[in-house]
Amino acid sequence: MTQRLDNLQAALENVLGGRLRSLVRARGEITITVAAGDYLEVARTLRDDPALKFEQLIDLCGIDYSTWQDRPWEGLRYCVVSHLLSVSLNWRVRLKVFAPDDDVPVVASVTDLWTAANWFEREAFDMIGVIFEGHADLRRLLTDYGFIGHPLRKDFPVSGHVEMRYDPEQKRVIYQPVTIEPREITPRVIREENYGGLH
Repeated sequence: MTQRLDNLQAALENVLGGRLRSLVRARGEITITVAAGDYLEVARTLRDDPALKFEQLIDLCGIDYSTWQDRPWEGLRYCVVSHLLSVSLNWRVRLKVFAPDDDVPVVASVTDLWTAANWFEREAFDMIGVIFEGHADLRRLLTDYGFIGHPLRKDFPVSGHVEMRYDPEQKRVIYQPVTIEPREITPRVIREENYGGLH
């Protein structure tokens, strides 16, 4: 395992060179970070270079780092993380890219390189709000088309903005402001002796 990681690290450093912002090796995995301007070309190189051959995109997701590990985050807020697999060389890499603008997070789409990215990018757009430039059909995937906001952003309200319900008078689904009263949930404390034990 260590030799394979050594070989992969050497290949990544040799092929990508100065385009690597960082290469982190931890827990038997390698994570590389690249600039948004280099993202598409690096992804193409990872797929096509004979020394790397990452033919398969396993996963792609968006992350909001604004309160990473419950601490203030220094740096760009939105990140796209891809997990790539080389079937022919039997190794994996995690590829990270940060959107350069926190107000309008945009990164290139990799759907032309790996068609599996299509729904992953749509989900990241829907949940986090990352715009994938060049995606042929970037629209919401999990929320309704009229949904406001991106529910996996750290600043999204816990109760949301609107709720939908079926209105029997109008005979259709309608949207209305959230009517759920905020409440504090206090865990129940059980102090009975032998609770859960056999009697």
